[in-house]
Amino acid sequence: MEPNYIIAGRFSREYILPPVGQPLLDTPGGDLLYAAGGLAVWEKGAGLVSRVGEDLPRQWLRNLQERGFDPRGIRILPQSLDLRDFIAYTDFEHRSRNSPVSHFARREMTFPKSMLGCQPNQNNAQRNPTVSDIPREYLYTRAVHLCPMDFTTQSQLTAAFKAGSVSTISLDPLPETMSPSLFKDLRILLQGVTLFLPSEEELRALFWGETHDLWEMIEAISTHGCEAIVVKRGSYGQLVYDVAGKHRWEVPAYPARLADPTGAGNAFCGGCLAGYQKTFHPLEAALHGSISASLKLEGSGPFYPLEVLPGLAEARLQALRELVRKV
Repeated sequence: MEPNYIIAGRFSREYILPPVGQPLLDTPGGDLLYAAGGLAVWEKGAGLVSRVGEDLPRQWLRNLQERGFDPRGIRILPQSLDLRDFIAYTDFEHRSRNSPVSHFARREMTFPKSMLGCQPNQNNAQRNPTVSDIPREYLYTRAVHLCPMDFTTQSQLTAAFKAGSVSTISLDPLPETMSPSLFKDLRILLQGVTLFLPSEEELRALFWGETHDLWEMIEAISTHGCEAIVVKRGSYGQLVYDVAGKHRWEVPAYPARLADPTGAGNAFCGGCLAGYQKTFHPLEAALHGSISASLKLEGSGPFYPLEVLPGLAEARLQALRELVRKV
């Protein structure tokens, strides 16, 4: 039986020194799992597509199943694969992926031997799933989210899912894709995409030197084939644009208690896909995504949003609806 939702992205072994709270040392994470956690706030049973090495603890995959996820699309390669990612926060707004030894020293912590040789952004190409990794039954699901990956990978995965019976595809771009020199290529990437989910920083990078007006940027991209655009703006909330109706909305960020921002953007995307598939309305998509992100901000790990009090997400959703402004 195929799951109703699929998320494709990178799996990571995370080493995180958050702004507050205890460090996470060699724990499961990555764009894939943060998006899955954000979606699971609203819908259970997502299928996961990724690549890992034979050295990944098998218990991690069993834990995913116990949480209700379908890991059949996580391909275990017959080799070791370095999935380590390091993030250290000096405060809530500033983080670093470099010089892990100095960050551990600054916190007077023992440097983990398992981090020796860890380099930022290593082996990214090997970590990307390919079309051949997608279980056949996943091609007949309803909705898919593509986490940040290179242009070719996202294009090939989009084409494969559209060739099946997938009706909704949301896409979070890789920052390197959002370059003025690749603007024409973006039109190819967005063909068949339902929800395009860039950050404000990525959008400004794409239009560097042309305009400072975010709505002008959004309207320029709206001719590229996607049905809706939601711009993630961190503490400023989101801008939402419905291409067919040319409707604009501003959604404020829910006033969460800030603890660990890691993966909040991915959690937003997962919640966004769930909200859209429930209502087929881009504003509701953004609202659901915003609440998933708010829950993630309040704790560490991709599945912290699933550990909150029952009913909290729905209560926040109702409150946030009242704060939307149509532009």
